[in-house]
Order: sequence, then structure tokens, then C-alpha cells
Amino acid sequence: MRIDLLYFDGCPSWKNALDNLRVAFKEENIEAEINLVLVGNDEEAMKEKFLGSPSIRVNGIDMWPMSRQSYFLSCRMYRTAEGMKGFPTVTMLREKIHELQLGK
Repeated sequence: MRIDLLYFDGCPSWKNALDNLRVAFKEENIEAEINLVLVGNDEEAMKEKFLGSPSIRVNGIDMWPMSRQSYFLSCRMYRTAEGMKGFPTVTMLREKIHELQLGK
């Protein structure tokens, strides 16, 4: 299983996403290496089909996919139980882990 966390330098939320991702995997007893993928400019964002920072992909598929025509450096927002945040919560990540059956 390949886990990528895509971000851009200067994003205020990617470290929170990384921390939450680590906690979620630990709580689900899943050992996985998290690869940090720095997206440096809009050209790289187009190439990566970057949905904003932070984005988390499992085996190349975004955990919260969305359709888009253009890609660029931007912050990403997540709808959480506590309102809009710049990163997914541990609960959201654990729910996605179960939905995607990553622990099996």
C-alpha cells in the first residue's frame, strides 16, 4: 500500500494532516510508510492533478476525490464535524480507512 501526502511549502495545514494520518493508522493497527510529496509550482500541480494542500492518496487515488478542470497550488478545505478545517480529522481518516478497507 502506498500512502502519499501531497502539499506545498508554506501550507499551514499539512503537518496537522500528517500527524492525524499517523494517529489514524496507529489506531487501526496499520503499518504504512507515508511519502511526503512536495508540489512546488502550478506546473507540478497540473502534472500531479493536485487537489490542494494537504491531499492524501492511497495507491495513487485521492481519499476525497473531486472533479476539476485545472490544478494549481492552493489550500484544501475539509468539511469536518467541527466545521471547515484545512485538514481531515483522525475520525474522518479512520472512517475512510474502513470505507476503503485498507486494514484488510
